[in-house]
This record gives sequence, C-alpha cells and structure tokens, in this order.
Amino acid sequence: MPKHKSKAYVSDSDDSDISDDEKAAAKKRKLEKKKKQKAEREEEDEGSDMIQLSNKRFVSVREFKGKCLIDIREYYDAGGELKPGKKGISLTTDQWRKLKGAVDHIDERVRDLDG
Repeated sequence: MPKHKSKAYVSDSDDSDISDDEKAAAKKRKLEKKKKQKAEREEEDEGSDMIQLSNKRFVSVREFKGKCLIDIREYYDAGGELKPGKKGISLTTDQWRKLKGAVDHIDERVRDLDG
C-alpha cells in the first residue's frame, strides 16, 4: 500500500472559464499586494532602531497593540532578507525598568562566574 495518496490530475482545460487576461490581472494584483506589504514592513523597520548584539541577534524598541515593547530577538536569513525568529523575548517597559535596575547585580554575578 503506498504511503502517500496520489493527487488527482487536473488539466488546464478545467480553468477554461477563466480567460488568460483575468489570470494575468489576478497575478498582477497579487504581486502588487505583496509589494505593498513589503513596503509597509520596510516603513515599520525604518521607524525602529535595531541594535545588533551579535551576527543575527538584535534589540529593537517597537509598538505592538498600542504597547511599547523592547524586543530582544534572533533573526534568520530568508532569501537575503533578515526576518524575526521564534527565539527571543519582548519586554514591557516595566520589565525593562526592572532589568535595568538589576544590571549592577547581574554584572557582579557575571564577574564572579567569568573570573
């Protein structure tokens, strides 16, 4: 018994009710929509200053659902474009203030462990 179900063959004649012009127009609309979404993402990225911590690890300050977040995240390469990955954390401004207040203690622990 085969492991995969075979896909039914669909011929080009099944799309006979859609003209080539309609197909081209639909494809053009889809391409324009993608370009618009990419431009919007680039605009958002321009508004946020990304601070590079390592090769693919960045800190940025952004707004999400009306809240200011400090985002510490690993990015991955998606066809020459860096995109945010799952590994990371977004801190609220209160959490950020607590972290900043604990920096001296954290530095002390790092010195103890690092030697």
